[in-house]
Amino acid sequence: MHDPTINDDPGGDQCLDGPLLFGRVLNGQGGAREIGWGQVQGWRPSAPGEVLWIHLCRTVEGVYEWLMDDLGIPEPTAELLTSDATRPRAFREGEALVATLRGINFNPGAEPEDMVSLQLWCDGARLVTLRRVPLQTPNDTRAELDRGRGPTDAGALITSIVEHMIDRMSHSILDMNAAIDELEEQEAGCANQEMLTKISTIRRNCLALKRYMSPEHEALQNMSENAPSWFEKHDRREIAESIDRLRRYLDDLDISKESALVLQDDARARLLERNARTQYRLTIVASIFLPLTFLTGLLGINVAGIPDAEDPQAFWTVVAICGAIIVAQVLLFRRLKWF
Repeated sequence: MHDPTINDDPGGDQCLDGPLLFGRVLNGQGGAREIGWGQVQGWRPSAPGEVLWIHLCRTVEGVYEWLMDDLGIPEPTAELLTSDATRPRAFREGEALVATLRGINFNPGAEPEDMVSLQLWCDGARLVTLRRVPLQTPNDTRAELDRGRGPTDAGALITSIVEHMIDRMSHSILDMNAAIDELEEQEAGCANQEMLTKISTIRRNCLALKRYMSPEHEALQNMSENAPSWFEKHDRREIAESIDRLRRYLDDLDISKESALVLQDDARARLLERNARTQYRLTIVASIFLPLTFLTGLLGINVAGIPDAEDPQAFWTVVAICGAIIVAQVLLFRRLKWF
């Protein structure tokens, strides 16, 4: 599984400045300057093209109140941005865009299907993103800004975050496809319970990813169709391309799920065939020794009158009879094409 760095800040994902994980003010030319939590309060653009982006930990006390008091966000929207209702969605609220998106969880010990939510609110001049557990996607966009090659406005900033989020989804899908290919390349005779367990895990991951990626596809469509006026045409085109990529990934998930199902059925069939062959061989062996067991059991009873009980050659006679019975059985089984 792809294993990128997961920290949201250099200090080890700590909210060192109130709820602020990091803050940037875009200069409209692809770069940005850092801003602290104290400067965020009552922020207004000091130059044309400036856009404020702050990334917050929504579990810190006071975030809910700050969203309503400082940004003027309605109470239901502020509750949505800070709640655990993480089903992907997007809608327009006046000239603001509100969305909840989900990305792959690459934190240690997490499974691919354990997706992480990212809430965002933007009015064209200010973008607020919020998360509960670490998510690498905002770091990718922040790194671009710090290198001077990042987005230049609010719409481009949102599309950059969306593109990086979808790009990271592809890592998990490619990993699952590679795992399926590896299992398919294994020899036909190596099917075992461990292989079936791996296939079942892949199928569960596919189902879990599609469970969240399908509504995310709808959310991005709503974002593209109902975005405010500050969301420019080129931003809509970028979102449309992201929607197409996400659609392809959904199709890939369907193919992966079907491939895993076929592989699972094939592995089970081979296991059943192997067990049937083993049972068949045991049946042949049992059929051969059944009359021999009856004969030796009959001659082994401790009663008087057993023929030739005192004859030293009787043992070899019984061995010869048993050998003849085995030969006769083998010839009979071959004639009946049992083996």
